[in-house]
Amino acid sequence: SRARSRGAAGAALLPSMLMFGVILASSGLLLMIERGILAQVGPPPLHPPAGLSRRDGRDSPAELELEVLRDTRNRTIRALCGQRSMPRSVWELPPGQRRTVLRHLLVSDKYRFLYCYVPKVACSNWKRILKVLDGALESVDVQGKMDHKSDLVFLGDMKPEEISYRLKHYYKFIFVRNPMERLLSAYRNKFGEIKEYQQKYGVEIVRRYRKNGGNSAGDDVSFSEFLQYLLDEDVERMNEHWMPIYNLCQPCAVRYDFIGSYERLHADANHVLEHIQSPSFVRFPERQAWYKPVTAQTLHYYLCNTQRRLIKELLPKYILDFSLFAYPLPNITSEFCRQ
Repeated sequence: SRARSRGAAGAALLPSMLMFGVILASSGLLLMIERGILAQVGPPPLHPPAGLSRRDGRDSPAELELEVLRDTRNRTIRALCGQRSMPRSVWELPPGQRRTVLRHLLVSDKYRFLYCYVPKVACSNWKRILKVLDGALESVDVQGKMDHKSDLVFLGDMKPEEISYRLKHYYKFIFVRNPMERLLSAYRNKFGEIKEYQQKYGVEIVRRYRKNGGNSAGDDVSFSEFLQYLLDEDVERMNEHWMPIYNLCQPCAVRYDFIGSYERLHADANHVLEHIQSPSFVRFPERQAWYKPVTAQTLHYYLCNTQRRLIKELLPKYILDFSLFAYPLPNITSEFCRQ
């Protein structure tokens, strides 16, 4: 009976997020969102699944929850990536997708690791760390605008045999974030603060989706207009700041050794730094004083003041990010938004 009990626990924990893969292939996605069914899928249960132990019996609830979350992500990725149609290596990807992922894999030959950077998931700080490890930057605390190109080594700039060797032998990691929170962060940053993005994307978005919007400087793009633009945009042609993480880093073609999360940024970053045996003086930078984080309340406000149709129609484009990395779909039910 104990064996049956352990099996039942494992089956119960087989990620609730796995249901997303099934839903994605059906026509029932929008109906389930409309009825609030998917929005009610919460974090994984707190008890450990079969195969996970409490070690000395004194694990804290937070540690157990983290262990379950990582197990959920690993199981989901294995289940999806085990499908015959999914790529087994970067060489099985179409040329455009291969270029994208190789352009986002940063290399440290000295410490033998590959980091797939995802914009709006603390990638600037990770790039600072890579520059410090390589000796191009004195400290992670050096002030000044981050140069996202110089003093960094990209896997895509290497020869095929060099690429294959590093993919096979180097430690590979990635950091992920709640997809809607990441989109909101990109929206507020790029259209609220960066003139280059206002001129390049904002002007076009307003012109396309607003009557008499030809006089806009691109600095007044609404969140709804931004989401409509994403809905109409081809995923493969998206700007990297709002391209789905799956498309940027291809977790089926690249088998990552560690998936860190924005929600546990410093703890997960320290885990990586310890694993690669970085010098003790190298630490993950603290958040800049000027940075305005996206809070749960801010996300709630934006989502509940946006047409539900837009959010529901946009979710399938980001469904793999939600499901693979175990993030619940946003709750946009009328009951929740009235709170």
